[in-house]
Parts: sequence; structure tokens; C-alpha cells
Amino acid sequence: MAKLSLFARRRRRVRTALRSRAGDRARLSVHRTGKHIYAQIIDDAQGKTLAAASTLGGKSSGANVEAAKQVGKDIAAAAKKAGVTAVVFDRGGFLFHGRVKALADAAREGGLEF
Repeated sequence: MAKLSLFARRRRRVRTALRSRAGDRARLSVHRTGKHIYAQIIDDAQGKTLAAASTLGGKSSGANVEAAKQVGKDIAAAAKKAGVTAVVFDRGGFLFHGRVKALADAAREGGLEF
């Protein structure tokens, strides 16, 4: 078996912990790149994406903290529209700092519970 990168090991550890705590709640998954940040609310039981937001086609552009805050607000609004109020936060292999933290805080302010 090939050795996993530190990022892949961290992502596996986070997702394993989430599965034990999630129950029947949807998962708010975050992915960031150098140019954009993406957020999805996923129902793992059905394997469907319930809501999504990103800096690609939205009001914000770029990959800075302000853009992440806007994506957090957008995903919270999309979740309300889809009828989702409680989620588990899946940061993937990313550290809970900077843009990821800004997105999470903005989603909480928008009404999502996690």
C-alpha cells in the first residue's frame, strides 16, 4: 500500500471522526485552492449534493478571507432554501484557520448549526 501524504492522512482522520458524530445530519464539505474556495452540503445517505456555493460564479471572486466569508453566507442561504439547518463541518485535510475558519464563521452567522 502506498504511503499517504500528510494531507490525505489528515483528510481520512477528519472524515472518520465525522462519520461517528454525524448521525443523520448532512455534511458541509469545504475545498480550497489557490484561486477559489468551494462549499457543498452533501447528504451522504442518498449520495446527493443538496446545496453548493463557490467563488466561481458568485458575487465574490478570488481566494481571500473576504471571498470565503461571502461563500459562507451563500452556502447558509442555499441551505435554508434546501431546508437544511444542522450540518457537520467537514474541513477535509485543510487546517481550521484563515479562509476555512472565515467560511465556517460566516455559515454559522447565516443560520447553519454545527
